[in-house]
Amino acid sequence: MAKIEQAANVNLVSRISAGTYFKGEIISPNDLRIDGKFEGSIVSDGKVVVGEGAEVNADIVCVNADVWGKTKGSFTVKEIMSIKSDCSVEGEISVRRLIVELGASFNGSCRMITEQDYEKAASARTSGQPVPVQQPAQKK
Repeated sequence: MAKIEQAANVNLVSRISAGTYFKGEIISPNDLRIDGKFEGSIVSDGKVVVGEGAEVNADIVCVNADVWGKTKGSFTVKEIMSIKSDCSVEGEISVRRLIVELGASFNGSCRMITEQDYEKAASARTSGQPVPVQQPAQKK
């Protein structure tokens, strides 16, 4: 028996198209795809996709993330972040699971987090408070 897959409702995906430059803050309960240029902050209850030609300079809090383009800033990801081949990621990543494909460029730091860490960061981001960054314990 054939498996029936649910098709994503394209009306529930926000999009910044190629050739578009957007600066500001996005808070969305849906998925977001960026193919243009974006600068600012994003909080999404869905997946954030940075397309092949995209340039993003942002602090991003989301459930899942796929990066195909160029990004600078921070990612706080509840589940899985996938850094695709030929992309460039600079900054801090806080994530539960990370996939880095051969050929990808990542310069920065990565911290594995729990779901509770994500919830704290997400609630701080949506309340307008600065996102707390947990520093590693100093050895004496």
